[in-house]
Amino acid sequence: MTRDRLTAAAMLAPSVILVGIFVYGFIAWSVRVSLSDWQGLIPSYNFVGLENFTQLIFHDRRFHIGIRNTGMFSLVFLGGAIVLGLMLAILLDRKLPAENLFRSIFLFPMAVSFIVTGVVWRWLMNPALGTRMSGLNLLFDQLGLDFLVNQWHMTGPPWGIAFIGIPAMWQMTGFAMALFLAGLRSIPEDLREAARVDGASEFQLYVRVIIPLLRPALLSVVIILGHISLKIFDLIIAMTGRQIALDVPAIYMWTTTFDANNFNRGAAIGLLLLLSVAVLVIPYLWYSRRQETEL
Repeated sequence: MTRDRLTAAAMLAPSVILVGIFVYGFIAWSVRVSLSDWQGLIPSYNFVGLENFTQLIFHDRRFHIGIRNTGMFSLVFLGGAIVLGLMLAILLDRKLPAENLFRSIFLFPMAVSFIVTGVVWRWLMNPALGTRMSGLNLLFDQLGLDFLVNQWHMTGPPWGIAFIGIPAMWQMTGFAMALFLAGLRSIPEDLREAARVDGASEFQLYVRVIIPLLRPALLSVVIILGHISLKIFDLIIAMTGRQIALDVPAIYMWTTTFDANNFNRGAAIGLLLLLSVAVLVIPYLWYSRRQETEL
């Protein structure tokens, strides 16, 4: 082994060791706990097999509510962020005046955490009506748009969790826009001109030529925003606290583990979340590696 390789190995070794211990080591420990009967403050590692997983998947109604809420939240969050992000990217790609200013404005929400977003939108989406009306409801009332006044997350399932997807969409639309804009700027102008020469309208140009070429950017957006939606926790806690009707697996994992001291079931929920994220991330990594190999 050359001196350069020894130096590189020495530089990487601390990171590899730390990742091995605090990531993969704790994942292995979580697997062990999820297969045990550990309930309470005293550790117990009696092997129970997949019992904790089968109870969650087939018999736990609260876990089923969390899965349903995650699906609705993901639908609103991903759908809205992708559509709005693509629209904003197309507008900016038209070389609008003050493009840099608008691009910065659309990206600013990413600079804050979901906790900050949740605190701000908790006031904007205040479900109180009548004399206590505030935020968006007050704005709609003053503008005569009474049909838009509602109780937001207090509307009830499944629409309550859908409304929480709006703040998440507001925060991450700029990220989707940035990826789509990068994809648009990578499309050669000659290709666009060739489509116009062949008689394609601007609408046909985007639908049949440009948007299909944005599939790699779309895949990246879906993977990154999808894994955020699957493990969403802080935004919901900041906006609504803990409500069973608005529960998601990450919140259920927290309450099960640290409030009820059911460490075995909490570890099982965590591993199911890890597997759901892996279902998204691993195919993306495989696709990216394949693309690099082909290039």
